[in-house]
Amino acid sequence: MRHFGHIPASVRKDLFHVEPLVFDADSPARTLAVALGATLYSPATRPSLAADVLKQAGRGVVSMVLCLEDSIDDTEVEGAEENLVRQLTELAACGRETPLLFVRVREPEQMPDLVHRLGDAARLLSGFVLPKFTEERGVAFLEALTAAEAAGGRRLFAMPVLESPELLHLETRAETLRGIARTVDKYRDRVLALRLGVTDFCSAYGLRRAPDMTAYDVQIVASVIGDVVNVLGRSDGTGFTITGPVWEYFRAQVRMFKPQLRRSPFMEGQAEELRTALIAHDMDGLLREIALDRANGLLGKTCIHPSHVLPVHALSVVSHEEYSDARDILRPDRGGGGVLRSAYTNKMNEVKPHRTWAERTLLRAETFGVAREDTGFVELLTAGLSRLAD
Repeated sequence: MRHFGHIPASVRKDLFHVEPLVFDADSPARTLAVALGATLYSPATRPSLAADVLKQAGRGVVSMVLCLEDSIDDTEVEGAEENLVRQLTELAACGRETPLLFVRVREPEQMPDLVHRLGDAARLLSGFVLPKFTEERGVAFLEALTAAEAAGGRRLFAMPVLESPELLHLETRAETLRGIARTVDKYRDRVLALRLGVTDFCSAYGLRRAPDMTAYDVQIVASVIGDVVNVLGRSDGTGFTITGPVWEYFRAQVRMFKPQLRRSPFMEGQAEELRTALIAHDMDGLLREIALDRANGLLGKTCIHPSHVLPVHALSVVSHEEYSDARDILRPDRGGGGVLRSAYTNKMNEVKPHRTWAERTLLRAETFGVAREDTGFVELLTAGLSRLAD
């Protein structure tokens, strides 16, 4: 699979200076952590779950979470597990490529049990999402994951969700973060990424952000995100990939944009019209939040609607200017440091302070590609939406 692999090769060639790399579930963890991109959640109760997974794969989704936790009623768990096993078995039999698939469980014992019940179909799983993760709960989850991995004979990753009240409350936050750090460090090889449960954070105070506000406008949430990145997102080798919070609002984007897409934005100059439509239809908040995720050290995003996937991926593509700066900073002859003017002549690049940024940028460039000089967010989004409108 690859990002933007759902659009024709000829279109990708026109869009990208460097195309996204091809990867699969067996790629190195460092690659997969970046490649997660927009991780689409789906309740495991859906009767068409197998067909949904294949449909979303054809629309550019590269990671999905099949949820047995908060997205379903407490009385539905047993039926959801049975449906999940049945649908994944059907998927395994069809032999078609799927996104990276994770299951969000409620309790540790569900992991080895599901792997056992899935049998050969367990090969479709890349891992499990672990809810309300703390040191106390996390050890049991990660030990159960290790047992499930041994039983299935295949590498399985954990994606802990940081969403507990102990992490939110000021008097317990520091110790909770230290405990989480101890736990994920002990199981570092098993932890692919850490996810933020911002909806649960807001719930603890009866809050809900409006569609024109980002998570960073809710100060109590923003403070938690900052502390999580401070402790768990460091660039000194101790940190982890931390993904952006869920965006709760959506509209039927493909239907909404069909009039613009039918007129071929690349050929008829419709980019500004599409940009205006995006802002006018509740997308402005999502776009601002994605930009703030990046500025605050987060990568990828939890998504609950397919219309969010393309914006997340389009804004993850490395611009030609970023790529140029990163390559200049990492030139072998600049190992001693110093300052140089950017090739775009609009900034100074300091070699030592910007080195880690440059390394991360080039890793993102491998996974999401590098846009051509004249290609921006609107062109990338339009290409993906045009494919969906066909």
